[in-house]
Amino acid sequence: MPSPIGHVLAGAAVAYAGDAIDRRRSPIGLVATCALLAAVADLDLLLPGYHRSFTHSLTAVAFVFIVAAAVTGEVSLRHHIGRWRIALVCACAYATHLLLDWLGTDALRPYGLQLFWPFVKTYFVSGLNVFADTERRHLFSVPTIVQNVWAVAQEVAIVAPIAGALWLVRVKALARLPAEMPRRDHAPQ
Repeated sequence: MPSPIGHVLAGAAVAYAGDAIDRRRSPIGLVATCALLAAVADLDLLLPGYHRSFTHSLTAVAFVFIVAAAVTGEVSLRHHIGRWRIALVCACAYATHLLLDWLGTDALRPYGLQLFWPFVKTYFVSGLNVFADTERRHLFSVPTIVQNVWAVAQEVAIVAPIAGALWLVRVKALARLPAEMPRRDHAPQ
């Protein structure tokens, strides 16, 4: 399974993509929130026996969407950003965690993710092994450190160019916006 670094990069990439598509400047907090949301699914590691179950499901993605829509009403009014766009970007950022884990190598049983929890208890895995597995046992042993450094380097090599390209598209898209939005309350000159 990918490391938090790969997940954070993927979450930031989603925030950049949301800005590039909608062409409205989002607060920097949205990028940080998306990066955090992309990594937060692994908090289930604190609950023995529950890793890759409810937090790694499409149900959790729907939950994030609903909570983000409810919470961002005030934020969207303050920053003139659509509430539903923010909620969708947040849910997509969370969903990148599932995508990266699904594409990753899984060396620990049960293999895969419970994508359709609680409706289906089956674990799903792609078998593509795009991302190397990170080791969580024996964290400070030399073989574990070497394996995790290799996995992080591979994730950065794959995800960072995507995030960088989306950031560049976002910057270019926002550069075409006027510096100031026209106001209707000014007298014509």
